[in-house]
Amino acid sequence: MNKIKILIADDHQLFREGLVTLLTDSDQIEVVGQAENGIDAIDKADKLKPDIIIMDIGMPTLNGIEATKIIKKNQPEVKIIALSMHAEKSYIKQMLGAGAKGYVQKNCAIQKLIEGIHTVNSGNIYLSESITEALVEDYLEYKKEDDQMRLFESLTSREMEILILVASGKSTGDIAEELFVSVKTIGTHKHNILEKLQLKTTADLVKFALRHNLINMD
Repeated sequence: MNKIKILIADDHQLFREGLVTLLTDSDQIEVVGQAENGIDAIDKADKLKPDIIIMDIGMPTLNGIEATKIIKKNQPEVKIIALSMHAEKSYIKQMLGAGAKGYVQKNCAIQKLIEGIHTVNSGNIYLSESITEALVEDYLEYKKEDDQMRLFESLTSREMEILILVASGKSTGDIAEELFVSVKTIGTHKHNILEKLQLKTTADLVKFALRHNLINMD
């Protein structure tokens, strides 16, 4: 059985060498090279033809996200696993969008990384538990916002107008005067808006308006 050829790209030499030691304990894995930045990773990937590249994100000269894009364009068959301290959703999505097939945090156990290597090598995607949780949270937040936008579309044109005026910081009295209606009418509209959007306070309305670019802070 052929060993899985690995290239490790990370700007910390001590970390790279430690990873080499841990991975070479596996009789199914062979570390064929090391790269200290994104440019070096692109060059080594071309010369060494690894099966998998373990790619750090925060490297000098060229970061792991951009290096991944270039490597996947030049060598689409090469599989890339991000190994990073970052668990922020933006990093995860950018790295996966660049073509990575795995994402593992640096504080994971070596067994998890080896599991990820075998999973990705077999053609599947591998995400450590914390990364999966972050993506699920992102999906749920997106779904919540999407649901709220559908609720927003249920508002009448007058309610939309009042929402924007309230979120812009205008008082009930000022809005009533501007729209030539009573303060009680504005209060009723505001109550209906909160009910329809499933919000509780004026502060929630402001946050909603900002999040959906209905107002700005300029």
